[in-house]
Amino acid sequence: MTDAAVGAGGGRPARGRLRSALIDESFVLLSETGMAGFSVAELARRLGVSTAAPYRHFPNREALLAVVAAQSADELTRSMKAAAQAAGPDPIDRLAATAGAYVRHVSDRGAGLDVIFARELRPLRDADVARAGRNLMALLLDLARQAGHDDLPQALLLLEQLFVLAHGYVTLDTEDFLTRSRLSSEDVATRATRAATALLRGNVT
Repeated sequence: MTDAAVGAGGGRPARGRLRSALIDESFVLLSETGMAGFSVAELARRLGVSTAAPYRHFPNREALLAVVAAQSADELTRSMKAAAQAAGPDPIDRLAATAGAYVRHVSDRGAGLDVIFARELRPLRDADVARAGRNLMALLLDLARQAGHDDLPQALLLLEQLFVLAHGYVTLDTEDFLTRSRLSSEDVATRATRAATALLRGNVT
């Protein structure tokens, strides 16, 4: 089946749109299964195309995931920048807001740091993934610097703690640990932001 044959019906992508449809559906699948369950064959089944069709656009699973990782990093950077700006002038509040932005992003897209910095993608040395990852870290390090952490090792340790916290909330929510509290995704994001604020206030001397 060629791309020209895709799109006649049954929910298949329109002609010439299989590549973008594969990327879009990858986010949906990641939100359901995570990296471990991500399958190109499942993507093809969902889109109603042959299992060979995706490989006309991506040479392998990792190449597709690299595009998804770069897009996710770009989206996350924009979301974090917007959240920091909306948090007001206090630099600690601005940095803490990135934790909530992270929870919202993963809730919406299913692709977090585990995808953006996935170990299995490192051998590709993909330029877009590297660029997007650098931009994300540059934003976070700048926010950490504004919050009083000019020393690079100290700033990196603080960001590590911040995102262990944020990703922990994502994991607990995904695994239904928080369901008894009947929390919405926005509630979880708010809790992550508050916890991040407490962490950061405790780290500032």
